[in-house]
Amino acid sequence: MSQTVKMIFWDVQAGHATYIKSPNGKHIVIDLGIGSFDDNNRGFSPLMYIKEHLNVSQLDYVIITHPHLDHIEDIVNFDTLSPKILLRPNHITNEEIMQEEKETQPIRNRDKPIFEKYCEINNRYNSPVRDTNTSNPKLISNYGGLSIKTFHPINCNKSNFNNHSIITVLEFEGIKVVIPGDNEKSSFEELLQKESFKTSIKNADILLAPHHGRESGYNTDFINLVNPKLTIISDGRFCDTSATSRYSQKSQGWVVYYKNGSSEKRNCLTTRTDGEIFVEFGKNYNDKLFLSVRTKN
Repeated sequence: MSQTVKMIFWDVQAGHATYIKSPNGKHIVIDLGIGSFDDNNRGFSPLMYIKEHLNVSQLDYVIITHPHLDHIEDIVNFDTLSPKILLRPNHITNEEIMQEEKETQPIRNRDKPIFEKYCEINNRYNSPVRDTNTSNPKLISNYGGLSIKTFHPINCNKSNFNNHSIITVLEFEGIKVVIPGDNEKSSFEELLQKESFKTSIKNADILLAPHHGRESGYNTDFINLVNPKLTIISDGRFCDTSATSRYSQKSQGWVVYYKNGSSEKRNCLTTRTDGEIFVEFGKNYNDKLFLSVRTKN
């Protein structure tokens, strides 16, 4: 019997959303971006796809890296999957969230309910997670041996929520995936002072590039420690501040399979050009370790 972790890095245009299924069938979501660049469908909801096409009735664990629109826009569908546990940088208050959005990018009428919903959920998910909770992510046995470690800075200035993003490290059978948010310089400077963080991210197999692969999220010490085989970038249109070429140079390369059956060694994938990216890793039916990466396109 195979024991694997399955992941989907959604093509949500300039945002981010990732779905993870643990070896024992637990369901995890990191970030709530919407849209599909490849299908030109601005309203595509990963949460509703998970519910209607993957037949998931409830999520076990949701992580929101930070409260920016491109990471929370699908929150209007949050309650349709009744998540058991929510992790977010809850040291950022609702008042600070609404004020920051008002000052940096005035809330359009259609966006205001999204932030109001986030604040309502932020208030509702405020009870400590009990050790007896079978979805408690601190116990790897709850997730079939999948280790889920999270780190986030707390001392950065709140003038930039990017620097309060949660970084998630997934590990199963020695295969490791690192998923940051929109972390920038101050965030990395704080986290890289912690030995536990440096040990956790070291020599990962897959890295989701911080801040959608932009230069503002590129940190040499961080990328050198992660030392990924493959970097994935969740982004929209290519921009002048893209660090895609730098991530390609720092990544070792991994064989990627395409829809037409062909394959090639790639250092970097982008949802902008490759569409959804499907990752599976663990032990196959012959009890051998494997890491499989394929793209929608």
